[in-house]
Amino acid sequence: MSNRDIVVIGGSAGATAPLKQILGRLPVDLPAAIFIVLHIPPQGIGILSTVASSAGKLPVRQAENGMRIEPGHVYIAAPDHHLLLSGDHVLLGRGPRENMARPAIDALFRSAALHHGPRVIGVVLSGLLSDGAAGLNAIKRCGGITLVQEPSDAIADEMPRRALVATTIDLCMAGTAIGDVLSDLVREPAGVALPIPADIRLEVEIAAGNRIGTNSLATMADPVALTCPGCGDVLSEVKGSRPMRFRCQVGHAYIADTLAREQEGRVDEALRVALRIIEERAELVQRMASDGRRGGRSAVAEMYDTRAAEYREYADLIRRVVLQSLGPPARKRKA
Repeated sequence: MSNRDIVVIGGSAGATAPLKQILGRLPVDLPAAIFIVLHIPPQGIGILSTVASSAGKLPVRQAENGMRIEPGHVYIAAPDHHLLLSGDHVLLGRGPRENMARPAIDALFRSAALHHGPRVIGVVLSGLLSDGAAGLNAIKRCGGITLVQEPSDAIADEMPRRALVATTIDLCMAGTAIGDVLSDLVREPAGVALPIPADIRLEVEIAAGNRIGTNSLATMADPVALTCPGCGDVLSEVKGSRPMRFRCQVGHAYIADTLAREQEGRVDEALRVALRIIEERAELVQRMASDGRRGGRSAVAEMYDTRAAEYREYADLIRRVVLQSLGPPARKRKA
């Protein structure tokens, strides 16, 4: 029976420090391959060199399409490509973004679960929002092991907290302890292989770039009265998903909190556009009132003055809403 020889790690804000600690604790003879997705532009901060300097003698490579998976190697996601596993090879997918990200942590985790089942160890580190939570759930459904950085130990605790809610996590610990635990887990025999759920297989195909049709989407999701922020298509809620997730027919995927945050930004933008239009309308009507007075049309001028005042009231109302949406929630005073 094979050991747990596939380790997938995902993180975002604040994940670099625990990742360094993890890689620094792994032995040279590690009998497993490590795959990493971080929500940081690799070309922007030199993440490849950062990981390489932390991995000791373990070889670190940026993933390339068709690259053969070798134990004792560390693979970093390439920019703007989903890092996927396909049997004993790496696959770079150009499928739609998930949670506004490509590469997405969930995409890597699902592909590992699909092809390697109980041999997979999934790790979620510090980060914002929920990417990785659904992926850990997929790993668990396929018989793998799940680890999460202790939220109180993370710089950004959203990602670990959401992962803990999404599925039954096997281990939750500080980042300093994860490396030693992985060193032990990868030498354990893998568990019993479980049947692969059809929805996991379909979502991996989407991440790889395969077309998703209406009939295929209907097998895993039900249409809802929501619009995809990425393309304007109708969203469908993934059946029984933990956490709550949505997909459109193009393939864009959103966890509920990511969708809510994206909508919030669009609402703010729409309010600002509306504010500008109403203020311009008030200015125009005021000028029309002035022109009426100059022409001796007092009744017309009075009508336009009234309209200008109404538009300014509307503008003040929208301005207050915009300011409230940007500020922190008001705290109730204790009695």
